Amino acid sequence: MDDSLQAQEQDHVLIIEDDERLAGLTRDYLEANGFRVTVEADGARGVEQILSLQPDLVILDLMLPGEDGLSICRRVRSDYAGPIMMLTARTDDMDQVLGLEMGADDYVPKPVQPRVLLARMRALLRRAEPAEAGGETRLTFSDLVIDNATREAWLDGQRIDLTSAEFDLLWLLASNAGRVLTREEIFERLRGIKYDGQDRSIDVRVSRIRPKIGDDPNQPHRIKTVRSKGYLFVRDG
Repeated sequence: MDDSLQAQEQDHVLIIEDDERLAGLTRDYLEANGFRVTVEADGARGVEQILSLQPDLVILDLMLPGEDGLSICRRVRSDYAGPIMMLTARTDDMDQVLGLEMGADDYVPKPVQPRVLLARMRALLRRAEPAEAGGETRLTFSDLVIDNATREAWLDGQRIDLTSAEFDLLWLLASNAGRVLTREEIFERLRGIKYDGQDRSIDVRVSRIRPKIGDDPNQPHRIKTVRSKGYLFVRDG
């Protein structure tokens, strides 16, 4: 296996999946690439496992016995800061949108391609790491402060509750204030894949970020939608 695909030993992944064969194959593949893996098949125990283990990353199936993945994601989001990757066998856009609205950071359709899964996991884990020394790590826009070193943001001195993916998008837009970022560019920068023209995850995250940073969703003044292009984070006047 290519060294560039090797995970650090301390990366702990919790797989919540009731398909024993899929869970076992995924566990074996990830362990072969250096991850420490815990598997949980019962959705009813999913919340407890996430909150007690605090893994580096959660792979969460959408359809589970006991409690479904959307409910689990919603219940843990305020107390678990790590990335959550949702697996879904359904292609319904609404399921994907709901997952993102509940706080999922990414979603992967079944059947799962191991190398694609690993690449997407590693991208999430890289983005969750603290910023390296050097370069600008704190941005201030009036009463909004965004700190990439601590991966936190504050509005009027109050800490904003952001998921890992929401922070990534906010930092990307804010660090390019005054410049329109296309959906294609945002996708490439955040997910490492090309935009297919249909994925709504960026739009969903922007709609969740706006009220958190004091932006009016109906008449936004900070994150503006640029028709047929993308998004513009407005500099202070």
